[in-house]
Amino acid sequence: MTTLTAPLRASPLDALQRWLPKLVLAPSMFIVLVGFYGYILWTLVLSFTTSTFLPTYKWAGLAQYQRLFDNDRWWVASKNLLLFGGLFIGISLAIGVLLAVLLDQRIRREGFIRTIYLYPMALSMIVTGTAWKWLLNPGMGLDKLLRDWGWEGFRLDWLIDPDRVVYCLVIAAVWQASGFIMAMFLAGLRGVDQSIIRAAQLDGASLPRIYWTVVLPSLRPVFFSSLMILSHIAIKSFDLVAAMTAGGPGYSSDLPAMFMYSFTFSRGQMGMGSASAILMLGAILAILVPYLYSELRGKRHD
Repeated sequence: MTTLTAPLRASPLDALQRWLPKLVLAPSMFIVLVGFYGYILWTLVLSFTTSTFLPTYKWAGLAQYQRLFDNDRWWVASKNLLLFGGLFIGISLAIGVLLAVLLDQRIRREGFIRTIYLYPMALSMIVTGTAWKWLLNPGMGLDKLLRDWGWEGFRLDWLIDPDRVVYCLVIAAVWQASGFIMAMFLAGLRGVDQSIIRAAQLDGASLPRIYWTVVLPSLRPVFFSSLMILSHIAIKSFDLVAAMTAGGPGYSSDLPAMFMYSFTFSRGQMGMGSASAILMLGAILAILVPYLYSELRGKRHD
């Protein structure tokens, strides 16, 4: 004799438990899809139109990109980005790694020192740019202070020198970002097996050589992550330039983000501003895609 069991009907509470995670994530997914990817797609469309002060959808092909490449200010901004980005990334990595190695020796008051180096990262780029604008102002900053102390021959007028103003941006950006890079590498160093270091010391290797040939090469993922973060900061740097130099003198300290904002919202050339934004996105993807490919390929072979 067989007994037939009717299928259990799901209770409303079970259905709610299944749908609750989806309902909680739905607003965030909607915001990301519309507010991020949707606007990227919209910007791409505008870059192929004749949009000026307001969006229009009259097709212009690659005309805006041609105008962009014929614009001297865009090439100045691009060259500044290469100079600013190269120095900013290189110096931030060097200082961050050096500070991390020094703190990894478990010196006294390590927590206090780490907090001091990390503090600039808690500030916004607007605050950083404003503070360094005051410090480097020839009429009221370090230049005036040292000359008042008797160093009459001292000159630090880079902020008003078209050939050197980009280095002021580098100084401010490195000051803010190097502590964060230090924290990333310090976390990586604390995860290194100490037995490897002790074994290398027993073999007679000096501590600098151990770090250079054994420890730091094992932190390849941290290097890649730091490079990606710093590159992203460099490419999208707008607030630092806006607060510190406003792109001046003239447009000698322009960066692509400042160029995009100026042409899109101040000069009423939305089509060309959108084209510059798409090229900035392409620069970020040129860094991000190889990194993701190498990481995924490495995990596939593990």
